[in-house]
Amino acid sequence: MSAAQLRETMTDCLSEALSGSHEARQKALQMLDSITKVSPQNRSLLAQINDAIPALLNLSKSSSAMIETLSLSILFNLSLNPDLKQSLADMKTIFLLNSMILLPSSPASSRLAASLVCSLAMLDKNKAKFGVAGTIQLLVKAVSWHRGPAAHHLLSSLAELVQFHGNCTVAVRSGAVPVLIQIVENNDGEDLAGTSLAVLGLLGRFDEGLNALRKTEDVVSLMINVLKRRCMLSKEGAAEILLRLFDESEDIIRDASRAPDSLTALLADLSVRGSAKAREKATLLMKKMIKANVDSDVDGESMFNFQWK
Repeated sequence: MSAAQLRETMTDCLSEALSGSHEARQKALQMLDSITKVSPQNRSLLAQINDAIPALLNLSKSSSAMIETLSLSILFNLSLNPDLKQSLADMKTIFLLNSMILLPSSPASSRLAASLVCSLAMLDKNKAKFGVAGTIQLLVKAVSWHRGPAAHHLLSSLAELVQFHGNCTVAVRSGAVPVLIQIVENNDGEDLAGTSLAVLGLLGRFDEGLNALRKTEDVVSLMINVLKRRCMLSKEGAAEILLRLFDESEDIIRDASRAPDSLTALLADLSVRGSAKAREKATLLMKKMIKANVDSDVDGESMFNFQWK
């Protein structure tokens, strides 16, 4: 199909989606979703059609769950093109996504709205827009009570947005640290706990987040407990947080060395059987413990006899 023919097909589908019967609208949107799912060129072509994006945004407000979901799916497809991210992230769109996150009409709409936020936020220029629009506070609130299929997508959106310092400050002031800590403690799912730890690690890069982590009761013990879990993403996140805490104070290192579970043994295991990222962090943690002279509880043939480069 030539570009001209494809453009005509897309235009016809949009027209049908706006004025046809419910069944015709659904079929038209399914066609547009299929066309834009795999081809960047097709996404660009649809975006170039006059009023295509405003039409899809209006359709995403439909009382029909299927029409809403299909419209959001097409908008998400368009957002995968780097050159479309900035134009898609206008304030009207962001406020619409905020409302869908706060009061989703279905699990699918919540998941797609969060995915669209995450995709648009991958463009650094868009991150501040979401911060100004109140998206950070809404994500923290949604994450605090949401344990459904959309929870991972909400956390991923938060992870993308807090890479901007201003958004990190807003997240911490909105109570993100205790919310995320609770998810880690509850361990409802390894995937959710791992992503929550990744977000906590991102928050810990800045003073606001690190101070909130330091003030969290028994945070070191919790991170040591996480190192015993099976999920490698969780172990990487816990090791990252321990590194940031260890950098703050040798007292924290000493507290860690007194934990009932031997941190040195856990790190030794992680340095051998962990992922490349986890092994690197385990090695750094053990070096910090050696430097702080907290190896009194291990014998002469312990892991500290390894040769570090």
